[in-house]
Amino acid sequence: MIVDLRIYTCLPQKLPAFVKLYEEKAWPLQLKYLENCLGWYTTIEGELNTVVHLWGYKDQADREARRNAMAADPEWGVYLKGVAEGGMLIRMENRIMKPAAHFEALRKGG
Repeated sequence: MIVDLRIYTCLPQKLPAFVKLYEEKAWPLQLKYLENCLGWYTTIEGELNTVVHLWGYKDQADREARRNAMAADPEWGVYLKGVAEGGMLIRMENRIMKPAAHFEALRKGG
């Protein structure tokens, strides 16, 4: 398993608009294509105006196939256009992570 950690930093006072647009346009598509959301959070301390979400995949090929299918959906383009036109984001980051050996052993019951 790999995890795609995604971090979005919004302009001040734009977080509510970003979350609303995401809930309406992106969330249904991501559930349809990506399926395995491990968590979706907004910050309350530390770097504010930040959204963090995590998606689990079998491997990198699974991730690429799912994200490519989502990107081909015209509704995904509608969402991206809304984000761009709304001028909501300062920065977007993602990190692909794999479980540490000790966690993987624990997860498998060892």
